[in-house]
Amino acid sequence: MIPVLLGISLLTFAVIQLAPGDFLSTMELNPQISGDTIDSMRARFGLDQPWWMQYLLWLRNILFHLDFGESFSRHQPVFTVLAPAILNTLVLALAAAVLTWGLAIPLGVLAAVKQNTWIDRGSSLVAYLGLSVPEVFLALLMILLAAKTGWFPVSGMVSVDHDTLSPLGKALDLLHHLVLPAFVLATVPLAGRMRQMRANLLDVLRADYVTTARAKGLHERTVVVKHALRNALNPLITLFGYTLGTLLSGAFLVEVVMSWPGLGRITIEALVARDLYLMMGSVMMASTLLILGNLVADLLLAIADPRIQV
Repeated sequence: MIPVLLGISLLTFAVIQLAPGDFLSTMELNPQISGDTIDSMRARFGLDQPWWMQYLLWLRNILFHLDFGESFSRHQPVFTVLAPAILNTLVLALAAAVLTWGLAIPLGVLAAVKQNTWIDRGSSLVAYLGLSVPEVFLALLMILLAAKTGWFPVSGMVSVDHDTLSPLGKALDLLHHLVLPAFVLATVPLAGRMRQMRANLLDVLRADYVTTARAKGLHERTVVVKHALRNALNPLITLFGYTLGTLLSGAFLVEVVMSWPGLGRITIEALVARDLYLMMGSVMMASTLLILGNLVADLLLAIADPRIQV
């Protein structure tokens, strides 16, 4: 994990430096700001150093002081800016993950057990629609639905009077705002995981040991749940880390379109403002979450399949 994070940080820092100018370039166009002020700010932020020296200084501050630098545009420590955004993105991604896996597994199992019936064909149609509709278009459709019906909030994470509500009211208010963004974010991975669950279970149901279990007179539900389902889940557990990465990258897009105050919006704003250290902090936090997701997937696979531990 450490070499991967170092490689991501170096590559990201180098790519950012390829773009002409920096955060102070726009300030230089303001005649009310003197050149001496710009020079002093450039020295303060270390922007007068070569890019590789800036990277080494930034990396040293993280390794020895856990200091991600200061946001140029917000005049706050980077981690102070990112902490609430990371939490908001995790809330959205976890809600979408629960929706994805909570529906994909039972729907995939049902489609496999009812193969070639109207249930199977209907689930296939829904899955193909979910895979075909772009997230941006779906998010815009959900915003239109919210605006026309008034059933859901159009944007944001909480209501204006959120602070005046009771603890239960605050939780319900958050869930109310979470429904549409989580649905949009979960649509694509839900469709893919459902089809994979169906295909995996159909392969396992043709295995010899499943035929033997049926020959012993076991009930079909027992055969599916106790003998086939666990082995069919292994490939999906492997894909857990990939799914988390898909949710995090999709969350960036959904957050911008649906005005969810998460890491994606912060990253876009930092990119527009050329806020170097805030951009680096956003990328590193997102990369860390993705790598941890892959680690969790490996651990879950070892728990689900004892053969992996051996």
